[in-house]
Amino acid sequence: MLALIAVMAVFVTACEKDIVYEKTRLFRPVLGSQLEAIENKIEVNLGNIKEATSYTLEVSRDSFNVVDYQFEIDTSYFLIDENLLGEELLYNTLYQIRATAHAADPQYDSRAADLGAVRTERFPSILNLPKINDVIDTKAKVTWAIAGAAVTGVKTFSSEDLRLTTPLASYDVSPNDQTAGETIIDGLEPDSKYQIAIYSGDKLRGWVDYETLVAGVDPNAGNVIDLSDNEDPDALASAVLAAGDGMIVLLKKGVTYNFPTERLDKSITIKGAYGFEENKAAMFTTGNWNVAEGAKIDHIVFDDIELMGEDIGGDYVFNINNSGDATIINELRFENCILHDFRGVMRLRSDVFVKNYTISNSIVRDIGGYGVFTCDTDGDDKAAIDNVIFQNSTFYRVNTFLSTRQSVQSFLIDGCTVNQVAATGQRVFRFRGKEGKSDVVNGLTISNTIWGHGWDSSESGDLSVQLIGGGLEATSFNIVNTWGTSDFQAREGTEMAGFPALNYSGEASNLWLDPYNGDFNIQDNGFGGRFDAGDPRWRAKL
Repeated sequence: MLALIAVMAVFVTACEKDIVYEKTRLFRPVLGSQLEAIENKIEVNLGNIKEATSYTLEVSRDSFNVVDYQFEIDTSYFLIDENLLGEELLYNTLYQIRATAHAADPQYDSRAADLGAVRTERFPSILNLPKINDVIDTKAKVTWAIAGAAVTGVKTFSSEDLRLTTPLASYDVSPNDQTAGETIIDGLEPDSKYQIAIYSGDKLRGWVDYETLVAGVDPNAGNVIDLSDNEDPDALASAVLAAGDGMIVLLKKGVTYNFPTERLDKSITIKGAYGFEENKAAMFTTGNWNVAEGAKIDHIVFDDIELMGEDIGGDYVFNINNSGDATIINELRFENCILHDFRGVMRLRSDVFVKNYTISNSIVRDIGGYGVFTCDTDGDDKAAIDNVIFQNSTFYRVNTFLSTRQSVQSFLIDGCTVNQVAATGQRVFRFRGKEGKSDVVNGLTISNTIWGHGWDSSESGDLSVQLIGGGLEATSFNIVNTWGTSDFQAREGTEMAGFPALNYSGEASNLWLDPYNGDFNIQDNGFGGRFDAGDPRWRAKL
């Protein structure tokens, strides 16, 4: 019996050895470790595929719409460098890489595998990256660390001339500028991209990308009052009083002007002139500006201005309380502004109507109980705002975000960073009008935004807020790609449907570099919204 079992076992084993499985493609290549750039070389470490005889690698800068390099290699670890390609990779450039594994029989080659992207390092350089104030429309400030041979020349190149072969212009660096480590070049085209390089004799010492601003306001144009050389604090008030309807007042960068005191009765644009100074042109008040009763104003625009009050207890940008003939402002816009230390940015009371209210590319901080706007009068045909847009802006340390006794027609918050809004237990969205007057008629949209916790100004340890502090019962909410930090908390009964759309597992202090001092650069590289959420100025860059 035992002999029979042994014979059967041998038979079965023999049969198993004869089973032949159908041969299939090789598995797609994977990385044994992450792609790494060493200067302008890329280190690739593929997980070894035993059956692979070689690999084809493709390298691209535009997600393989165009393949810059294609080569075959018979090892799983290698450097993509000049020896392999015949020329150097570009510095400070994002490359995408994909690989195909080859079998002895080509029909079993793997499919192509995307291995990811990596940015080569910046050229080792004494040249500094440009700060936000180092470039205007036709000029650029170029700065460097003083080390080694003196910097004797600067050259500009097209943004497309990636290997710096054909300079557009050359500039000598004076001995004084060599000593200072900075020089200013001019003759640039507005709204254009350049590469600017520095040299010691013929030796390249580094280069960096610059992008000029759109053409500035012509100070000699007929619709401009030019104060860009005037440092008198009261010059703005005189200029506005003298301006015709629709004129532009150009203020000197780095200078603080007093708010006008006369009631505004005309369209006006107040704009900061271009310059290399660090601080914006500024406007200061210990009170507020007002608008003439019955005025019909097409636009009031603040562009590249810092607006500041004395404190958050009593000052406003506008505090309009008219009666009788309606005051109508078609557009009130803050563009690329900093607003701070106000009780409220705009408070509207009787018979004042703003059709379109926009805050764009701005920072709003340290605002008191009247918030970013307040419409403060009940009843028909009183104070109201029709359409609100807050876009690509940052709001922090705000006691009450907004309050209105009238409905708003449309409301968009897009690409914003919001933290410490509102104070503990206070209201974020307070729609407090009578029945039929406490909604956003066409819906509230919050998109591509990051929302942190409330403002615990008393240090009680309570970060919760009333997200909906009244009204909005008939409002539709469209919440898209909007994140809330783990320490955001809406008090029970004040939640907003669908808000936030996404949850970040860390606290505000984990996400942002220094949010309590106004630095909202994203420090958590694992945050899913780091490339497409929040104020764009703070987002991570590939």
